Amino acid sequence: MTSSAIVLGLFGLTLLFIPDEIMIYLNLESNRIVLIAFQLLGAFYFAFAMLNWMSKASLIGGIYNRPITIANLTHFLIGGLALIKGFISNSNWPMLLLVVTAVYSVYAIFFGVIFFRHPIKEKENE
Repeated sequence: MTSSAIVLGLFGLTLLFIPDEIMIYLNLESNRIVLIAFQLLGAFYFAFAMLNWMSKASLIGGIYNRPITIANLTHFLIGGLALIKGFISNSNWPMLLLVVTAVYSVYAIFFGVIFFRHPIKEKENE
């Protein structure tokens, strides 16, 4: 949960504070609508990061915190599949998007495992 919170927080802050530079890097035409869409996406990422950060000490998996697990699994699985599809259809994919695709794929697998496994409580020292 901590690593996903950090990754999503970095994505969110990047989209919130330097959307113009991201549009230039991705060769997108800079216009107000895309700028606002990037900033809204950044707000989403940052909010998701806060959710994960605040729940990092909670027991997660199985029936515990299922909504948080499902939200993360859904986000990373659908996002990862969309990124993989984009990579397959465009071989000139920028290196940064390849890294993002790999990150999404790893987190999709990670949250899939968490969703289908019962959490293991740490043994307390007696």
